[in-house]
Amino acid sequence: MRPVNFLDNNEVTLLHTGTDYFPALVAAIEAARYEVYFETYIFAGDDTGKLIMSTLMAAAQRGIQVRMITDWWGTGRRQINHMHEKLVAAGVEHRMFNPWFKRGVTRTHRKICVVDREIAFVGGININDDLFCDYDHSKALSAPRWDFAVQVRGALVHDIQLEALTQWRRLGKLSLIKRIGLYRDMRKVQKIAAQHAVQAGFVVRDNLRNRRTIQRAYLQALGRARKNVLLANPYFAPSRKFRQALISAAERGVAVTLLIGVGEIWLQDAVAHSFYPKLLAAGVRIVEYHKTQLHAKVAVIDDDWATVGSSNVDGLSLFLNQEANVVIKDAAFSQTLRTHIEEAIAEGVEIHYADFEHVGHVRRVGYELAYFFYKLLMRVFAVGKYA
Repeated sequence: MRPVNFLDNNEVTLLHTGTDYFPALVAAIEAARYEVYFETYIFAGDDTGKLIMSTLMAAAQRGIQVRMITDWWGTGRRQINHMHEKLVAAGVEHRMFNPWFKRGVTRTHRKICVVDREIAFVGGININDDLFCDYDHSKALSAPRWDFAVQVRGALVHDIQLEALTQWRRLGKLSLIKRIGLYRDMRKVQKIAAQHAVQAGFVVRDNLRNRRTIQRAYLQALGRARKNVLLANPYFAPSRKFRQALISAAERGVAVTLLIGVGEIWLQDAVAHSFYPKLLAAGVRIVEYHKTQLHAKVAVIDDDWATVGSSNVDGLSLFLNQEANVVIKDAAFSQTLRTHIEEAIAEGVEIHYADFEHVGHVRRVGYELAYFFYKLLMRVFAVGKYA
């Protein structure tokens, strides 16, 4: 397995929910001196979306080069067309990712922003209001959506910037001369010194060179786990290798806890439930989160390994869509994230193996059929990579 390329001299700040994320994002864009790269899956037309959109347009109007990518499917055809007209009129360079599925079913599910090649944001937080469902912007949540992002300064910004430029280049129709110009720009990226020497790596998933990079990062960390594993994810449908890595860790005495978001998509919940008996029998602890929409894709393993990003632990994220995670090796950061996860676990509902003794035969068969159907779809869309 290719290891994560960890770089020293980074300052990584955990941002919990939009309460932390959006003010930090706005402040960075407002302070931009020459360029902003921005990419997201969902860009809603609510008050939060209007705030971020007006901030990006204002930056462009004062002469900042603003390059922006939004996913056509995630944002929605009407919303993205409406945005595109306003953005372009304000001087923002805006590109839609894979409109009308012209490049297959792959989506960009990444949430990335890089400002002046000095500060970057990566995580799972879309541009939409914390208090409304991301799949139904009119449906209010009982509490703010549970999600995270990170703000990065230091050497790792170079890698994030390079990926942002590469994505922009992929989507454009540029002449050879302009492509060479972009390459020269990439070579000018500066590695800004950070105040704290935190080791961090940037891992992406695409359908070119990085088809399994994020899953490999998880598998490596799980294989080396000696004490505990905390993994929080809303759409739990990992591959056989991933499930076996969790089981193997639990069987060798590692305390493995899964915090799983439920209640959004019945098929997704049924697929997750099909895995529960074997995981529970192996000693994996499973807690379901019902308080609000759990959207975070985070994990902490042992004392100093943590990840925050856009990648779910399912077939779409691990084998089909474009994703981006930051992996951090730092005890203080890991402890901060661990505290958030443990607080959410305390608010969740723990599932026990005995709970499945009372599940009827029909429902059990339904779970297995849901997994069979899901696996079939993933093998078709992911060209056989999901197993």
